[in-house]
Amino acid sequence: MTIQQVLLLLLLWMWLPHPCHTEMLFRRTPDLRPKSFGGRASGNDGKAIHRQKRGWMWNQFFLLEEYTGSDYQYVGKLHSDQDKGDGSLKYILSGDGAGTLFIIDEKTGDIHATRRIDREEKAFYTLRAQAINRRTLRPVEPESEFVIKIHDINDNEPTFPEEVYTASVPEMSVVGTSVVQVTATDADDPSYGNSARIIYSILQGQPYFSVEPETGIIRTALPNMNRENREQYQVVIQAKDMGGQMGGLSGTTTVNITLTDVNDNPPRFPQSTVHLRVPESSPVGTPIGSVKATDADTGKNAEVEYRIIDGDGTDMFDIVTQKDTQEGIITVRKPLDYETRRLYTLKVEAENTHVDPRFYYLGPFKDTTIVKISVEDVDEPPIFSRSSYLFEVHEDIELGTIIGTVMARDPDSASSPIRFSLDRHTDLDRIFNIHSGNGSIYTSKPLDREISQWHNLSVIASEINNPKDTTRVPVYVRILDVNDNAPQFAVFYDTFVCENARAGQLIQTISAVDKDDPLGGQKFFFSLAAVNPNFTVQDNEDNTARILTRRNGFSRHEISTYLLPVVISDNDYPIQSSTGTLTIRVCACDSRGNMQSCSAEALLLPAGLSTGALVAILLCIIILLVIVVLFAALKRQRKKEPLILSKEDIRDNIVSYNDEGGGEEDTQAFDIGTLRNPAAIEDKKLRRDIIPETLFVPRRTPSAPDNTDVRDFINQRLKEHDTDPSAPPYDSLATYAYEGNDSIAESLSSLESGTTEGDQNYDYLREWGPQFNKLAEMYGGGESDKDTS
Repeated sequence: MTIQQVLLLLLLWMWLPHPCHTEMLFRRTPDLRPKSFGGRASGNDGKAIHRQKRGWMWNQFFLLEEYTGSDYQYVGKLHSDQDKGDGSLKYILSGDGAGTLFIIDEKTGDIHATRRIDREEKAFYTLRAQAINRRTLRPVEPESEFVIKIHDINDNEPTFPEEVYTASVPEMSVVGTSVVQVTATDADDPSYGNSARIIYSILQGQPYFSVEPETGIIRTALPNMNRENREQYQVVIQAKDMGGQMGGLSGTTTVNITLTDVNDNPPRFPQSTVHLRVPESSPVGTPIGSVKATDADTGKNAEVEYRIIDGDGTDMFDIVTQKDTQEGIITVRKPLDYETRRLYTLKVEAENTHVDPRFYYLGPFKDTTIVKISVEDVDEPPIFSRSSYLFEVHEDIELGTIIGTVMARDPDSASSPIRFSLDRHTDLDRIFNIHSGNGSIYTSKPLDREISQWHNLSVIASEINNPKDTTRVPVYVRILDVNDNAPQFAVFYDTFVCENARAGQLIQTISAVDKDDPLGGQKFFFSLAAVNPNFTVQDNEDNTARILTRRNGFSRHEISTYLLPVVISDNDYPIQSSTGTLTIRVCACDSRGNMQSCSAEALLLPAGLSTGALVAILLCIIILLVIVVLFAALKRQRKKEPLILSKEDIRDNIVSYNDEGGGEEDTQAFDIGTLRNPAAIEDKKLRRDIIPETLFVPRRTPSAPDNTDVRDFINQRLKEHDTDPSAPPYDSLATYAYEGNDSIAESLSSLESGTTEGDQNYDYLREWGPQFNKLAEMYGGGESDKDTS
């Protein structure tokens, strides 16, 4: 017999009512009616003693929870020995749920449950039953108490007390190192079957971590996990009841695991050689520069101690470790003399102060660099008021702001004026400048703490009378942070959502970084740029946020990619924020949420076109383009493009002559003397607003004599232009000073028609040709109408 068959038989047995017949739990009740007994005994009074017969009654029933039948669920039957079956007895039920949850048949004693019962709400019910005489309402037996126990079924899934756990484990831990233990609880009865037996498994986080099935302890599964490569891991743990067998209910939780730092990286100098300069007049203790080794570790594991281990200047210089910046500040130990020695060489070593013995094989945890210090000559130079200067300035100051002032004086009796300047070798980017007269240092370019937190400047003081006599002083400019950078996504997120995703499902955990370094530490807030019907963001309040789905189911057929703008803001002043966009791909996943395919190629193939169809469409497009080009070329040949396009060009097809002019006294419109003095006319100029077809050399016509009549002059010019093929179609200057001889057609004006006596005959208009037919009809028709009237 298989396990499935055994489980089926067990389930059927559980659904059947099973009254308990254990005699030790029964309660005997005396029968009210005396019954004869086979044996007799004599008392002191010689009378026979009669024993009463007692009846047995059940005191325990079992009932299966979550009954789904349509009828009332049968619990059991109560029966009294006094019941003869004639209906004279009446059964009464009282106690927990009597009359509402449990009812009893007054005649038969059958007990039924009226609704489904949940064992997790109440595991057993205590009731009391009594049989009474229906006519006298007197009990025929004493009241009996019994218990109805509820049998459990597997109707509750395991649950974790926390939705998200946070844990940490040191990096480079050995396989099997315990990280954290998660425990789930099941509301089912642990003493009955396997309904509350929980088995743990890992759904996400392999192969980095594993979980013990029985205890829920999460352990490392890979050796030498390096925090510098990856710091955050997300593990999903499943708890399943029924011993993890098929058909069991399950619940999940998320564990965010962080690899904590260990000292597995040695310090390293970025440069093998460092050059510094120091004036020979620098007092003892003067800092002349700094060196710094970088360490990929964090916290105390990155702490470095600097020392001078070799060189020819070990007795002339000291090095001090600055704890807050982890820099080695080199200072003057003894007075320097340029004439004695001009160059010193030091070998500086940087070593971790907290070395883990487990990682000695990765060592040595130290590094060295060569520091060359040049001593500068001083011949009674100016003396600064301080051996060094330290200025602190916020990075958001305006250009030209004075950050500090250096002061120097000439120790000579002449007290020559001092001139200040900056050593541009210490300020190659020319971020700072100095006032040559008063030594005020001011900014010439914007400052950015995120690019450089320290600026080691060297200010030079020289005498105006003797510019070669100079003194240098180091000026350390510390750039103080202001909140001028908006937080951004820590990494690029490749996010996907399953097509079968449920509402509220976690699809991505995001975090942010900020270049700024506020005193209170970083604190980020995450929100959506606008309400999104598909996704939402939930701020974890630990500088991370979760991206959750807002609806059930997604389809690549409809939308294959979603863009989700996420607003990230900090809590410093002024508040900075930025919007990062998550690209969420819709992917096909299996039942466990594992991505199978995100490619949209299969979705595009049904709607694609064949190669022949694409070639035909392309040829049609090319033919249309050729037709358009040819049409444009033909049109361009027919039409001359003007060289000058002006809004003030008044040469239109319709010219309106509605300006009468100022008469003879109007000498500004046109000078009649121009016609009488042709020599004053400028040479003809070709039009510039169209492209001439043929360029001709303008002809110079002889000037007319002074006594030439205006009529002859105009006729001469008209003849010249009629015979000149290069002349423009119209003149730039039009003069109507001479009307000419009378026309053979005489005047067509009707202004003088009113003075004419008698009717006029317009029949001659028909003789002029077809173009005058309309005019003839108008005037001829008018006369005919007049005659008929």
